[in-house]
Amino acid sequence: MFYKYEGSQSRSEFIENAIIFYAGYIASNYSFDYYPQLITTAVKGTIDNFENRMASLMFKNSVELSMMMNIIAANFGIDDSILDRLRGKCVKDVKRTHGNISFDEVLRYQRGED
Repeated sequence: MFYKYEGSQSRSEFIENAIIFYAGYIASNYSFDYYPQLITTAVKGTIDNFENRMASLMFKNSVELSMMMNIIAANFGIDDSILDRLRGKCVKDVKRTHGNISFDEVLRYQRGED
């Protein structure tokens, strides 16, 4: 069945091509050098699309975060020493949780419950 997709005229030809391919794969020490250019191009295209999508989402997230920070800064008077301590705490929290911070945790901390 697969021999038709691969372009072989018979099962024997398909098996021969498969053996040649596998031998080349083993000879290449599992490197990507042996894989067809089409696969390499497809993988690169997929990675490029993912990178572009992530960059777009990060930009949108940064815009929203900047808007939120400006609204908060305009409405609350926080002195520089408190801001510096808060930044240090936030850096530690992000490192400790690998960026997985919940609003509930922050709220408990701000209420003095944590």
